[in-house]
Amino acid sequence: MKKHLIAAAVSSVALLVFAYVGLLLLPKLPPAMIEDYFSETFTPEKSRNIFFYVQPIVLAFSLAWFWNRFKTSFRGNWILKGLELAFVYSLIATLPAMILSYSAINVTLPTISTWFAYCFFQSFIVGEISARIDP
Repeated sequence: MKKHLIAAAVSSVALLVFAYVGLLLLPKLPPAMIEDYFSETFTPEKSRNIFFYVQPIVLAFSLAWFWNRFKTSFRGNWILKGLELAFVYSLIATLPAMILSYSAINVTLPTISTWFAYCFFQSFIVGEISARIDP
């Protein structure tokens, strides 16, 4: 259990850094996509900004729990196990959420694609850390 919590804590820090780097890279996106990100579809309400930083922590602990529960199902070295966790999470959770978001929110397919890629890399980071610390 100690390894599980250490992996979750390390993953939380790694995902927070990844989120910050993502914010720094946002201006490098194509202008049309940036317009999507700053459209009226999204609320600029400052009181909700905390959720941007809470989400990586919740995701890290959730995926670390998932890893602890199902790690014997993954095969290969730690790199392949982390990658497989990312694919599993992306297919069973992220893809359906992105399809629902695309159907309900006025955003473009490229924007949804960047969200999917971001979520995939988040789960990949947690998978790699969990597979390395809690094999």
